[in-house]
Amino acid sequence: MPRVLILFAHPVIQKSRTHRRLIREVPDHPDITFRDLYELYPDFQVQIPEEKALLAAHDIVVWQHPVYWYGMPPLLKQWVDLVLQHGWAYGKEGTALAGKKVISVVSTGGSAEAYTRDGFHRRTLEEFFAPIERTATLCRMEYLKPWVVWGTNRLTPEDLDRIAGEYGEFLLGLAEGRHLPEVVAAP
Repeated sequence: MPRVLILFAHPVIQKSRTHRRLIREVPDHPDITFRDLYELYPDFQVQIPEEKALLAAHDIVVWQHPVYWYGMPPLLKQWVDLVLQHGWAYGKEGTALAGKKVISVVSTGGSAEAYTRDGFHRRTLEEFFAPIERTATLCRMEYLKPWVVWGTNRLTPEDLDRIAGEYGEFLLGLAEGRHLPEVVAAP
């Protein structure tokens, strides 16, 4: 069974009805590890050896966060900058993550239509996430198609319950090896 590591980063979780609801659906499963980075590292002092050990012990990495200025929230970016070190995660000798999979699980206030060439943001989410994709492939990881909750500002409680249930099932499918999104970019 694949081991799944969820690295959750939301700088103001108390104001997020979407991610608060999603994380309630993270299955209690021996092959799923959930880490709330803002809870663990409120001072941004990421414990690099501990994070490397967790990465080494898992097969699939989930970067879960709201779309924050078209990318990751600051602590998750700090985590990437510190943990994915040259000579360990990338570079000639950096093969620790080779063959692992990574997926972005994100929410955005904008609709899917807003993230099109003709939409409000003038770019697709995939275009905004090109640095994230490239980070994964530089580390010899397979970058999977993002799992996106669109238009969170307009979701009803019923919509949110349905999406959260789908998310829990999605994670369970990852851990049980029965569901894997398409690979967007391979190393």
